[in-house]
Amino acid sequence: MEALENLDTWKRACKLSVDIYSLMSSCRDYGFKDQITRSALSVPSNIAEGYERDSLRTRVQFLKIAKGSCGELWTQLLIGRAAGFVPQDKGKDLEAEAQQLSKMLHGLIRYNTKRVNEQAE
Repeated sequence: MEALENLDTWKRACKLSVDIYSLMSSCRDYGFKDQITRSALSVPSNIAEGYERDSLRTRVQFLKIAKGSCGELWTQLLIGRAAGFVPQDKGKDLEAEAQQLSKMLHGLIRYNTKRVNEQAE
């Protein structure tokens, strides 16, 4: 079994979540703050949950949920910049990281889906 702590995607997702929490610490729009921090926290949490499950098929399911949360986070960062809740430069950097994580998750999904298919043969 792969060690979650060695997975770069999970480590980067954890860092992104911490960055979002730090960035939003002074945000007074509590609805926006709650939503963006929840989606940021969902990414590494779902990766971890998938890696703790017994089957590869279930792992893939949780990786897909994490990927969806990346899209949600990216959208919220775009909206946050437009609404003035997120500084432009920092927001662009975080958006790029969310998009990169989404690509990394896509690769993990493909890799694990291939392993599921190989097991079925």
